[in-house]
Amino acid sequence: MVVRSTAAPPTPWSRNLAKPKIHESAFVHPVANIIGDVRIGANVIVAPGTSIRADEGTPFVIGENTNIQDGVVIHGLDQGRVIGDDQNQYSVWIGKNASITHMALIHGPAYVGDDSFIGFRSTVFNARIGAGCVVMMHALIQDVEIPPGKYVPSGAVITSQQQADRLPNAEVADQQFAHHVVGINQSLRTGYLCAADSKCIALIQDEIAAKSYTNTGITVLELERSSEVSSNSLGAEIIEQVRYLLDQGYKIGTEHVDERRFRTGCWQSCQPIQPGSMGEAIATLESCLRDHSGEYVRLFGIDSGRRRVLETIIQRPDGIVSAIKSSSFSPATSYSNGNSSYKSNGNGHVASSGALSSETINQVRNLLSSGYKIGTEHVDERRFRTGSWNSCQPIESTSAKDVISALEECIQNHQGEYVRLIGIDAKAKRRVLESIIQRPNGQVAPSSTQKSFSTTTTGGGTSTATATSTRLGSEVVDQVRQLLAGGYKVSAEHVDQRRFRTGSWASCGQIEARSDRGVIDALEGYLAEYTGEYVRLIGIDTAAKRRVLETIIQRP
Repeated sequence: MVVRSTAAPPTPWSRNLAKPKIHESAFVHPVANIIGDVRIGANVIVAPGTSIRADEGTPFVIGENTNIQDGVVIHGLDQGRVIGDDQNQYSVWIGKNASITHMALIHGPAYVGDDSFIGFRSTVFNARIGAGCVVMMHALIQDVEIPPGKYVPSGAVITSQQQADRLPNAEVADQQFAHHVVGINQSLRTGYLCAADSKCIALIQDEIAAKSYTNTGITVLELERSSEVSSNSLGAEIIEQVRYLLDQGYKIGTEHVDERRFRTGCWQSCQPIQPGSMGEAIATLESCLRDHSGEYVRLFGIDSGRRRVLETIIQRPDGIVSAIKSSSFSPATSYSNGNSSYKSNGNGHVASSGALSSETINQVRNLLSSGYKIGTEHVDERRFRTGSWNSCQPIESTSAKDVISALEECIQNHQGEYVRLIGIDAKAKRRVLESIIQRPNGQVAPSSTQKSFSTTTTGGGTSTATATSTRLGSEVVDQVRQLLAGGYKVSAEHVDQRRFRTGSWASCGQIEARSDRGVIDALEGYLAEYTGEYVRLIGIDTAAKRRVLETIIQRP
């Protein structure tokens, strides 16, 4: 992508010829002008018609996830500086997750804090705006410092510190709206980057073509083509779907499940279908159907990003192979660009197509069925080490579909960050589960350390996540680090299978270590000492004398 960015011109006050530094994940529209020492962070979007000129006052910083909208002007006087969050001097500092909306003017010396919102055509000059402030439209803020979390109404003129100190606090709804704007612009950034990527656009064009193809129905010629491969148990539509997947370069997978487990979504893989001829693929499919007669069998494609497309049930327990409706024979029904979606699997439950693993969806169902609330949090790589997680949009719904949609929205809005799922016991006001579902590389965390989610009631009435390895998995290690970084104490308890039913847990002993390594070594020692028993990790808030986490990390 061509970005109109140039070095600062030589002037009487500066001859450094500094050039903009733009993070590779940022999107800067070609008709935006970026001049001089402008440092644009990760996941920033700079819209058309924007002018960011560090040719007089300099340098400028624009923090990660911030959006600079159409027609915004950012400039600075040669004289005057603000102190940025890194304690260095800048002409203009704009923090993270901020929204500088259409036609706004930020003129240095100026500081705009994290999570702030600057409304249409508002002006900030020689001023400092604290984190989490909401400035509405057509406001003027000059020569003052606005405390964090304040609300500036539309048309306000704030030019004295007394006026600034009297401003009301921003309402939760205002801050949620500001957060929503950041999320919308992150989606736009992803979309614009995709539009500039021929491979990404080609994939969407293929989806559109496939949808157009299925809407017109299957012609006689296509049915004749499908009959080139004979099948005693597969219909022409299924054969054509297999052909389509192979032609598009997808791998093909199959899964089966009996009637009892169908309700819980515990599908198991059939024999892998290796890329090859249509005849080999059809033979492997028919083998799966024969081997699992009397069960559900489903077919799906797998793209290069390991996401599922065209997930379709092709056999039911009554032995009837389900016909494929034209609406289901399209990648667009189960696959969306950049982020896989979810869909109904035919039994009223939600089936994962990649954005969330089946284990995560099962965790959601079990939490909801047990009466727990669900939350999500995110954190970037730098703050992950300190455990400074931020909440995503609150999830009020108790519908599995709505909750999964909210989880996927959080993942989409915070690409490049850690995202974790939280189970909350609202009555006891404590967490019963913390599970990382996305990592900064964009991949959903593997499920090897949390293979299942059980609603078994323990002594504390807590739902538990399982780690089956005799050594600690990466998610458990992350939880330990987060607990220690948050100032919590870490402990462990064990119980044998007989007493597990009564919740009679016993302490494994005091963990005196305070370092990550020391605590992890102690926990792994307990796993070895109590082989054949349940062991659970405990996080303790010593000040409040309560538990903040209970997670089973070993089962018999």
